[in-house]
Amino acid sequence: MAAKSLKEKLAILADAAKYDASCASSGTSRRDSLGGKGIGSTEGMGICHAYTPDGRCVSLLKILLTNFCVYDCAYCVNRVSSNVERARFSVKEVVDLTLAFYRRNYIEGLFLSSGIIRSSDYTMEALIRVAKSLRLDHDFRGYIHLKLIPEASPDLVTEAGLYADRLSANIELPREESLASFAPEKDAGVIKKAMGAVRLKLDEHRAGRGDRKRPPRYAPAGQSTQMIVGADGASDAEIVGRSAALYGGYGLKRVYYSAFSPIPDASSRLPVSKPPLMREHRLYQADWLMRFYGFEAGEIFEGAEDGMLDLALDPKLAWALARRDVFPVDVNRAERGALLRVPGLGVKSVNRIVSLRRWKRLGLDDLKRLCRSVEKIKPFVVADGWSPGGLTDRVDLKGVLPPEPQPVQLSLF
Repeated sequence: MAAKSLKEKLAILADAAKYDASCASSGTSRRDSLGGKGIGSTEGMGICHAYTPDGRCVSLLKILLTNFCVYDCAYCVNRVSSNVERARFSVKEVVDLTLAFYRRNYIEGLFLSSGIIRSSDYTMEALIRVAKSLRLDHDFRGYIHLKLIPEASPDLVTEAGLYADRLSANIELPREESLASFAPEKDAGVIKKAMGAVRLKLDEHRAGRGDRKRPPRYAPAGQSTQMIVGADGASDAEIVGRSAALYGGYGLKRVYYSAFSPIPDASSRLPVSKPPLMREHRLYQADWLMRFYGFEAGEIFEGAEDGMLDLALDPKLAWALARRDVFPVDVNRAERGALLRVPGLGVKSVNRIVSLRRWKRLGLDDLKRLCRSVEKIKPFVVADGWSPGGLTDRVDLKGVLPPEPQPVQLSLF
């Protein structure tokens, strides 16, 4: 077999990395230059777009070190029994690619994962060597996200965090029994143990900040994980409940949801079609409610007898319609937590309302200036000079609420 060129490897290993939602493309495109793609083009192989907590969009080189793998996970296109074209980067090739893309202003960082080759320790060592070389040999200050190999030794897991901004170990499937069935070489307990080790190191670093000799910065952007949605029979309630437990137990920055994608020569136990993209979108919205709006996982599914999120309504609105007894909310008197539960009010809008109402009573004109869409919140609030009519049924809202945008999968690191 003829040796593959660097460009051929990049095409194969960038495409193989697309199934990891932890760094998903936003779908952004930019104007081409007159002579070609130009600096900052978003169309290059392996370049994806992620969003930081402050809303900035950054470009990352997202690749696998290799798509060879000794594991035979039924849901993975790179499993050992899969008939896909294989390729493998050397450590030097990944380092050189990252630096070349960075110097040309194509990217601001690296997202690196890998199939398992030879052994978990061997693979994890190679991933660490990439990050270590970038940091120590080339003084690379860009963002680095490394995928952990959970079965690797604890010392390697610790070392990875010294050079990476973020670490992630994928929990894979919502149900542990599903993981045992579809990925027999993987162990949910081992994955959780690796995540727990990262949590302990993060806590140790935070506790040592006040010491005279501060410990090295360890994974300053924290850790994340990913769950595949729709590969097994787990309901949305199960998935969100699992996420809540992961956030509480391991201090995760993000749980990512990846809609199952049918793959070639798939097991007959797997679905033949992918779940609706809107389901993935609703899960992200539910996740947002837990992290920023004070919702408990169980609250989000009040009134959902089958444990599934309504694809026609966003979870916050669906909850509000199921709990009409708590509305309307007085924007001039309600506590911040109650305002956060009003459909159409985001965190920034609520903060503005709480700040401004100290100086004046707020009416609809004020809310128009403070919110994106006052029409969306009018049925749920009382303001100076405004009181809504009763919410008798779902039809009442059809002429009030603007059409919901199509789901776009965003990624925050």
